[in-house]
Amino acid sequence: MAKLAQNWRVIDIVTASVLGIATGLIFWVWNGIGYAWYAAANALTPGFGGIAAGIWLLGGVLGGLIIRKPFAAIYVELLAAIVSAVLGNQWGIETVYSGLAQGIGAELIFLFFAYKRFGLPVAALAGVGAGVGAFVLEFFLSANYAKSVLFNVSYLISLSISGAILAGVVGYYLVKALAATGVLDRFGAGREARKLV
Repeated sequence: MAKLAQNWRVIDIVTASVLGIATGLIFWVWNGIGYAWYAAANALTPGFGGIAAGIWLLGGVLGGLIIRKPFAAIYVELLAAIVSAVLGNQWGIETVYSGLAQGIGAELIFLFFAYKRFGLPVAALAGVGAGVGAFVLEFFLSANYAKSVLFNVSYLISLSISGAILAGVVGYYLVKALAATGVLDRFGAGREARKLV
């Protein structure tokens, strides 16, 4: 029975795909704004630019909170990154690598809680996990290993804070708002919000 609960339904695939595309559009809009914020924060304190990255970590959190099945966080974050890259941005194919790393980071948090806990603390931790995924990838891909320890510590902390708030907390309340409308009634998040469990 537990194994069947982990199988993806058609509605899961369709919803995750819509989430990925919608989040990819959000990423695409955020690319210019977020990068300007990133550059300004980095100029203020090297590594502090991570504070602007939380919006780019949103997909995995949304996927995990709504679909609540293995690989949902990875799928939504990766698809969002692909959409952002296809629409055009300053990072090109590296965007896809970032989406995968961030999705894995969020996915590991949902896996740790065995896909059974989806409250605000788990959402915030999933945002942190996505930020850590981004940090690890950029440590090697962007040669952050060659930068100072102070930069890397500052970057990891600011990414984690931004992930917790802009991806985790914002994602959690976005799911709550969607659930309250009834559009998520075929998912656990919707049934919980509308007392249909």
